[in-house]
Amino acid sequence: MNKGGNLLEITLKSSGENIGRTDDIRDFLEEKTDKYNRPEFIREDPVQVPHQFNRPENIEISGFLTATLAWGQRKTIIRNALHLMSLMDNDPYGFLMNATDKDYELFRAFRHRTFNGADCIYFLKALKNIYSTADGIGKFITDCYLSTKRLDLCLVRLRQLFLSYTVAGRTAKHISDISRQSAAKRLNLFLRWMVRKDDRGVDFGIWEGIPMSALYIPLDIHTGRVARMLGLLHRMTDDWKAVEELTGMLRQFDPSDPVRYDFALFGIGMYEDF
Repeated sequence: MNKGGNLLEITLKSSGENIGRTDDIRDFLEEKTDKYNRPEFIREDPVQVPHQFNRPENIEISGFLTATLAWGQRKTIIRNALHLMSLMDNDPYGFLMNATDKDYELFRAFRHRTFNGADCIYFLKALKNIYSTADGIGKFITDCYLSTKRLDLCLVRLRQLFLSYTVAGRTAKHISDISRQSAAKRLNLFLRWMVRKDDRGVDFGIWEGIPMSALYIPLDIHTGRVARMLGLLHRMTDDWKAVEELTGMLRQFDPSDPVRYDFALFGIGMYEDF
């Protein structure tokens, strides 16, 4: 299908009807969300990595690190994230709290695209600092949200805390800066995993102090392309303004849980000829 096609050119295969009205778009997204928001989704998605764990701290840490690696081919993301967990003896929290300088050297050869061993070691030490001084990422972001009601501001503050450990240098580019209009796809994906909770079992919902309504869409090439074809997103740059625009549109469909439509937008873009 031509990427420039308008809504009237999009055909619902299940019914043969054209969609061009808001109700039709919402129904279309509901159908696709139901299709992809299922336990079977876990087997082919990086979210399988934190699903190995039960302890909340391990879910958080493995989820954060996996989301950090979530660009490129999914099989490579999963393979490298699983390798990273194995280097931490499949107990990320226990490893971080007890790691010595010698232990960190195990990660010197780690690489995922431009995320190298030095970046990995900085991330691990910065995470240890957060869990030692702020009781963890979940506690920090939840407390921030409860005091500000601004999840976007909390992402800015998380980055500041993360980079306050020591001079980050080039590693700073690996944690998104929405104050400079980054779409922060990986951070928003991590937040979706931690905050969303339904009866499907894909997302964890372990940060109960943050409502699902506060989440932002994890905007990537797939969600952006499908959203533009559906007329849900008009901004052509995948930046924070586009995230706000698309999330605002999705909140019209479901004010309490707008980001659940990420399953539909991503799934259509990844798996369907759309």
